[in-house]
Amino acid sequence: MARLIFTAITSLDGFIEDKDGRFDWSAPDEETHTFVNNLERPIGTHLYGRRMYETMVYWETAHTHADSPVELDYAQIWQAADKIVYSKTLESVSSERTRLEREFDPDAVRQMKEQLDRDISVSGPALAAQAIKAGLVDDYQVLINPVVVGGGKPAFPTDVRLDLELVDEHRFGNGVVYLHYRART
Repeated sequence: MARLIFTAITSLDGFIEDKDGRFDWSAPDEETHTFVNNLERPIGTHLYGRRMYETMVYWETAHTHADSPVELDYAQIWQAADKIVYSKTLESVSSERTRLEREFDPDAVRQMKEQLDRDISVSGPALAAQAIKAGLVDDYQVLINPVVVGGGKPAFPTDVRLDLELVDEHRFGNGVVYLHYRART
């Protein structure tokens, strides 16, 4: 049975982008990127909202111009996984192994979790909020950057309570802290 994992790269005050829509402060260094690659390696399917997909589709062709072996590795990991994009406005997808769905269906995701052998990730705060509210997320992986942005797009929904258990943590040389929580059942 697959686990549904929400991974977010946030500011210390819990935002994935600042009030101007920027997230350049979250670009990982090589050590952090290598760690993220290892988090992503077991993922068999990515669930994306439109905006997150539009950001991540870069990795479809990144192998042609990757600046480092760690970026090339991530491009290969991303390309090898299936992707489902949930959007009412996106006309089509532009990456291999990707399908477009118009509505997020919690029951379909439950079935996917039961049927798949490899884990599933959910990315993008709006889509993740739907999965969180439906009680579908098993694991929360948060990389907290040493920056306070003072506002913007929050990583987590504000109208839900989560009781979590810390199962792992890691500190990086650049000040980023990784926290892995599991939902208490």
